[in-house]
Amino acid sequence: MSTLSVRSFGVSDRGRQRTGNEDQFLIAELTKTMRISHTTLGGPPDVFGDERGYLFLVADGMGGHNAGERASALAVAIVEQFTLNSFKWFLEPDEPSRAAIAEFESAIQEADAAIVRESSRRPELQGMGTTLTMAYAVGNRLFILHVGDSRAYLHRDGVLTQLTEDHTVVAEMVRRGEIAPAEAGRHRLRHVITNVIGGGNVGVQAEVRVLELQAKDTLLLCSDGLNETMSREEIADMLSSGDDAERTSRRLVALANERGGPDNITVIVSQFESPSGDSLEATR
Repeated sequence: MSTLSVRSFGVSDRGRQRTGNEDQFLIAELTKTMRISHTTLGGPPDVFGDERGYLFLVADGMGGHNAGERASALAVAIVEQFTLNSFKWFLEPDEPSRAAIAEFESAIQEADAAIVRESSRRPELQGMGTTLTMAYAVGNRLFILHVGDSRAYLHRDGVLTQLTEDHTVVAEMVRRGEIAPAEAGRHRLRHVITNVIGGGNVGVQAEVRVLELQAKDTLLLCSDGLNETMSREEIADMLSSGDDAERTSRRLVALANERGGPDNITVIVSQFESPSGDSLEATR
């Protein structure tokens, strides 16, 4: 399996109109390397199993009294712990894609059950939930698992493609042809989510997508605080600018705030290249 290097940066900002930040994000590099030094023979060590994968997550919580912040943090923490303690697929790149998908689906279901349990124990957290958009890259393969209305985009050769569907009442209305896409952005039900992690009842169905990455691809994960303030063309222009991942991330957040920053804004920009070194960073 061919390998691409990645330069990734994430930013989370509360925006201009919210008092707190209910968004969470995660950037992680997964590696496994065995180095054996031949003490009797001398020379450089042998290196075995130098595999690596990259995990990116954005979660946008919902619920009053800081419940949304609690839900998104809990979901990210559970997926992170699962990845650290249970996830083995990235060390076996020849395994079928369905093995990785099944493992991550289990982690999402575990997060869903944990959030429902937590909200049932604490009345002030009742009904809390979160979106979750996850991207896992290994070799040149990209896995997307998605719940809610955060988004994943792929920018390739100047073209921006939305990789996820919004799980909202209004998005369903658009897909059924009941309203025009142009009406969706101002519809009064645009924030009503139909598929969420938590939300009071156990049971979540993750949207799944698998695709092949190419050198020069850019992956963008974001909460709706970004895409509700910027057009697809504006996002594409930013990703085409030639700036590095950090500058691009900060410019996206700054423009969303210039547009009023009505919601929390979280972005992860990941730029894939032919192998030459990796850089993953994060800030809040």
